[in-house]
Amino acid sequence: MAATNVLGKYSPYNTVIHKLDSRFKLFALILLMVVAFLPYGNYTNRFIVLGFLTLIIAIIMIVGRVSFSSFFKSLSSMWIMFIFLLIFMFFLPNEGEYLIHTFKNGYSLYWDGLLNVGHIILRLVLMVALTIILTSTTLPMDITYALEWYLTPLRLLKFPTQIVSLTISLALRFIPTLLNESNRIMNAQKSRGVDYNRGFLMSKIRSITTLIIPLLVSCFSRSDELAIAMEARGYDPYKKRTHYKTLKFSYRDLIAILFILIIAGLMITVSVLASYYPGFDDLINYLWNIKTI
Repeated sequence: MAATNVLGKYSPYNTVIHKLDSRFKLFALILLMVVAFLPYGNYTNRFIVLGFLTLIIAIIMIVGRVSFSSFFKSLSSMWIMFIFLLIFMFFLPNEGEYLIHTFKNGYSLYWDGLLNVGHIILRLVLMVALTIILTSTTLPMDITYALEWYLTPLRLLKFPTQIVSLTISLALRFIPTLLNESNRIMNAQKSRGVDYNRGFLMSKIRSITTLIIPLLVSCFSRSDELAIAMEARGYDPYKKRTHYKTLKFSYRDLIAILFILIIAGLMITVSVLASYYPGFDDLINYLWNIKTI
């Protein structure tokens, strides 16, 4: 059941994070993802800045009562990517300052490669954590309203903003449902004697077809039921719509916006200084050594 928590399900708690405007949460998600992927000079700077961002995200998860068990279960589905990165950096010939070991075939293992893998993995973990925070603390319809609000300027170009925002929202809403459905079908097939773990690659591929076909049938069935339900309620994407819930900014959103902008501004400042001032890396290392002493 670990796969059911990939994007996180909405948890109806009455926390400060839940009460924030969905437009701000979507903006904060994109902004923090962008600053997480900025260059920060050497590896010391990168891990210090990303460690600070990790602490902030962990505090937000605690305040928003986001399940850490669901977060770690969602990371279990990414272990193949992590192993691929380790193998790729292990066998990729490169040049680094700190040599670990040189093999007989001529390949060398450097600390730089391992640190680079850890840096990439940490960024991916932060991206997953931010996504889970958004989906666990925001209703799917609120995400739809936020996307539609941000896409409003495209209406001048006759862009179907309502259709696109509703499509994205439905995709986010039904991914956990389809994952639950795949687990149910897999358990049903196992009870009929299908083994997904044994055998060679081709036998595993053939056994997967017993899962894919029923899952596709279930997807088409759910989509038909959803289309019929929307038509029965008179949904027309090309007509002007009214909203049951009107999004409004509050003082909480203002405080949260200032908090996120300060964090992003500090990280962008470090990135700019590390990129254009080579001596900034030495200054960070010097200050870090003083702090640790």
